[in-house]
Parts: sequence; structure tokens; C-alpha cells
Amino acid sequence: MSVVHRTDLKGIKLHSRGKVRDMYDLGDQLLMVSSDRISAFDFVLPTAIPDKGRVLTSLSLHWYEVMREIVPTHLVTADVARYPEALRAHADVLAGRSMLVRKAEMFPVECVVRAYLAGSGYKEYKETGGVSGHRLPAGLKMADRLPELIFTPATKETSGHDVNITFEEMARMVGDKAAHRLRELSLAVFRRGSDLAERAGILLADTKFEFGVADGKIVLADEVLTPDSSRFWDKATYKPGESPASFDKQYVRDYLESISWNKQPPVPDLPKEIVEGTRQRYLEILRRMTGSS
Repeated sequence: MSVVHRTDLKGIKLHSRGKVRDMYDLGDQLLMVSSDRISAFDFVLPTAIPDKGRVLTSLSLHWYEVMREIVPTHLVTADVARYPEALRAHADVLAGRSMLVRKAEMFPVECVVRAYLAGSGYKEYKETGGVSGHRLPAGLKMADRLPELIFTPATKETSGHDVNITFEEMARMVGDKAAHRLRELSLAVFRRGSDLAERAGILLADTKFEFGVADGKIVLADEVLTPDSSRFWDKATYKPGESPASFDKQYVRDYLESISWNKQPPVPDLPKEIVEGTRQRYLEILRRMTGSS
């Protein structure tokens, strides 16, 4: 199986290289390319996951279409045959793992929605009894379903962990009107995605969305409801109080915790069985959500 660790498109201006995506500047548009890189604990691991970039792209395109009645997106096309001529020369690399998008003025917050108590939300709950300003009932266990969906925005940090903030802090950053609209859209997209996921035997525990403004409208941008940005749990085996069987990169995090890595360089390689286990989990969520593989 071939993997794409990174792309270097000759003659195309690199805009930025993130943990997973390589972005190229095309003037009023961007080319987003999803590599097979995987990150955990704020580090890009040296080992890539075959098919990962293809899964992220396919899932995001699927959800863009599903959510189009709720919110517009920044997508122009993912059909390489419709890309500018200079890009079509790189079709072998770009096909299936890239999309052409409108440039958007991105909001400086992650729009996080939680249906279950997990991850940083569970950690904060244990320390404070709440999450991002939401007071929660006492005695909740790891992976408990929350009484209702909660919107828990976070900062976008260039290094280190994103920081959970309150809605009021978010409103001071983006403006009150935009904050209310982003919360409304995030909850609507989450509810739609959660309903469809549950029909496929998947519990959507939490996820993060990114929004921007393009052509004067708020648009849904970047990846949507992927195993990199979400927690997907197997409904059939889910039990509150236990770490649920997941179809996301928690599998990689759990492995890294098991080897007592101190979360400092050097970053360890992943063994073959963890690479294949991760790949199969990503392919399974793609199959369940879209019917494709």
C-alpha cells in the first residue's frame, strides 16, 4: 500500500502545511490536500496511515452534501478534471484526496459540540464539575451521555493544545451575532450527523467544526465529521464508564499511552499492527457512513 506523507507540487505556491493537510494558494481559491499523516498529542507521528487522506476527503465531501440545506460550504470542486490545468498534471497525487475551495476569512475558534462526556471535556468536568461554562450534573462517568448537547468552543492554538473557552469568551472574540449563529449552525449540523450516524450503528460523541466567511456568508470549512475531528463509538458495545470501542484516532492515542511515551520528542513510530488497525477503523467509518470503501 502506498502512502502520501507530504506533497510538493512543482510550480504551485504552498500556502501552508498543517499536521495533516497541505494547502496551496491559487489566488482566490485554495487547494486542500489531505495527506496520510496522523497526529496525536500535538505531534505529527513519523508513521503514516495508508488511505487516511482519502477517507478524510471522502467523508468531508459526503457531509458537505448532506449539510448543504443547513449551511453552505467553501467547496468549489473535488473533481481533478475541473481543476486548473497546472494542477491536473498532478492528478495521480490529487485524485481522491484533494478539493478546491474558496478562500474564507476563518473564525479563530473551534466550534465543538459534545453529546457525551469524553476527552478534554471529561478532564475538565472532573476538575470543575462543568465544561466550558456549562454546569453538569454531579456523578457523571466517563462516556456518559450528557443531558443535552453542549456547545464548548475552543481556541485555535498554533502549538500545543486548543484551550476550551466559554461562549461568552467566544462572543468577545468573534462578536455576539456571529457567536450565536455559529452555535446555532454547529448544533444543527451535529444533530443531523448524529441522527444519520446512529442509524449506521455509530454514536457521535463529539466533534469540532470550523467556519469562515466567504462572499459575505458564513460557510462550513475544512474537514467535517471525520475520524480526525470526531469521536465515533460503536453503538453495539457502548457502556458508560468504560472507554468505548472507537472508529477514530483514539486507537492511536491509546497505544501511545500504553507505551508510556512522555509526549516529548523523539516521537515514536507506530508498529504495523497499530497502523493497520487504525486504517481499518477509518475505512469502517467511511463504509458505515457512506456505503463506500
